[in-house]
Order: sequence, then C-alpha cells, then structure tokens
Amino acid sequence: MPPQRYHARMEEDRPSKTARKRMSEELQALGEALIELPQKELDALPLPENLRDAVLLARRITQHGGLYRQKQYIGKLMRKIDPQPIRAALEARRERERAAARRFHRVERWRNRMLAEGEPAIDAFLAEHAGSVERALLVQLLERARREAAAGRPPAAARELFRTLDAAL
Repeated sequence: MPPQRYHARMEEDRPSKTARKRMSEELQALGEALIELPQKELDALPLPENLRDAVLLARRITQHGGLYRQKQYIGKLMRKIDPQPIRAALEARRERERAAARRFHRVERWRNRMLAEGEPAIDAFLAEHAGSVERALLVQLLERARREAAAGRPPAAARELFRTLDAAL
C-alpha cells in the first residue's frame, strides 16, 4: 500500500487533532472543577489516588504559573480515566444548587406577595399548602413586618416570615 493511502486510512480511525484538543480542554476543565469542590464531595468521588493528590496539591498552590501547570497536569491525568462518573457527580451537584435556588425564589415570591397583598395572599398560600402552617402565625408575622417597614427598622419579622414559609414548603 502506498504511504499516502496508509496515512489517510489511519486518520479515519482516530479523531482529528482539533477534536482531540477540544476533548483534552474539556477534560482539563472537568479536572479544574474538582479543585473547586468541597472536600466532602471530592472524597465521595471514585478518583485514582494520583488524581486526588494532584487536586489537593492544586488547592494549596497560590502562584499563578504553578497553579496553571498543576491544572494542565490534572488534565493529563483526566485523559487516562473514565470521566463519566465525575461528570455525573458534578451535574448532580449543579442540579441540587439549581433546585435550592428555585426553592429560595419561590419562598421569596410568596413572602413578597404577602407583604404586598396582605391577607388575600396568605389565604392563597394556605389554599395551596393546607395544614403546613397556622394562619394566625402568618398574619402576626405579616403585621409585624409591615410595622417594621413603616418604622424603617431592620426587617426581622420579614426574615422570620421567610423562614416560616421556607419550613412550610
């Protein structure tokens, strides 16, 4: 077989240089995400010992050049393992954070609605979430929050209303 044909056939069997570089950069970014994980979540991941050590070392490096080289090294180690469990763990973490943010915003909307509309909003909340909290408590917190706002005092009752709604949801 002539050399040109052999070379062309080999290129068909493997990804292009651009694709390999893109994959390498994605794996390095995934490895860098490991550096930012809390220790408890990092410990839960099934990582090879050398990768875990490299991540822990990267957390201690403060110089920009050294950290850059360590991140490249982590990327190199990432190319030698199956990244799917790490991707799945990071995606699950992101989903938990998104769910917590959605919950926070939902509670915040109910609190703001109660502060703006008053008792009709309390009735709407109790219709949706029957038995989750006493109506009298919500009315009391709402009145205190309105008095505080009118007096220009810090919103302690509004915060307490938020915590009560959060517990009820």
